[in-house]
Amino acid sequence: MKITARSLTFDVVADGPARGEPVLLLHGFPQHSGEWVRVAPYLHAAGLRTYALDQRGTSPGARPEAVEDYRITECALDVVAVLDELDLSAVHLVGHDWGAICAWHVALRHPERVRTLTAVSVPHPLATAYAYATDPDQQERSAYIKLFREAGKAEEVLLADDARRLRRLFDGSGLDDARVGAYVRPLLVPGALTAALNWYRAMNRRDLEGLGPATMPTTYVWSDGDVAIGPTAARACAEHVAADYRFVPLAGVSHWIPDQAPAEVAAAIVARGRA
Repeated sequence: MKITARSLTFDVVADGPARGEPVLLLHGFPQHSGEWVRVAPYLHAAGLRTYALDQRGTSPGARPEAVEDYRITECALDVVAVLDELDLSAVHLVGHDWGAICAWHVALRHPERVRTLTAVSVPHPLATAYAYATDPDQQERSAYIKLFREAGKAEEVLLADDARRLRRLFDGSGLDDARVGAYVRPLLVPGALTAALNWYRAMNRRDLEGLGPATMPTTYVWSDGDVAIGPTAARACAEHVAADYRFVPLAGVSHWIPDQAPAEVAAAIVARGRA
């Protein structure tokens, strides 16, 4: 379906039992709502209804030009507005990668809209900030962000040689060429990669202002093979949840958890919703 909210048009894939409790799924970079196709059937079998949102920059009808338009606070407001249009007062909120960051901001700034939170790969923003400030390992893991923030250069590097560097981001995921291509092809459309990278370019320390602990039941799923998020950030997440908290570490899994371990992700979501 297409949802018009905040003068933008978002693509949303809705599926599952019509009267099931709603689960909103938020994707990361360089992916789209299709990253949930292996997770969603497990959720449907558990009686949950899913809404997978192509977020700002990914939905072709939601690509404003200004970098400032991609501030994470704006992306969180998109989620709230889409929920309004879907007539969903509150949902089980799930996000991976940038989708997890957005989910944290929705949960922390608009807690009344979130029944439970399941964050995949990326912990509470203050946990990530702490790790980046104190841990050389996390600083090394985050070094790629510098390139992604360089307008023009990042696009040139990632798209060169048939998008070889963009495809290589999925190394270690176990995904075949067809699956990787399904993620990469939409980013080859002129302007699409720039819009996606603008999430990185809009990052600002002001985004952390006013963030407190999560106050709803929260699960954090992390994998020890994640090249982007190390154990310091993962362990620090617990300090920023003032509610029932579950940490689900997955051994031998890469950053691409929903693709590589869909059953485990779904089990964490279902268990959180039933707690």
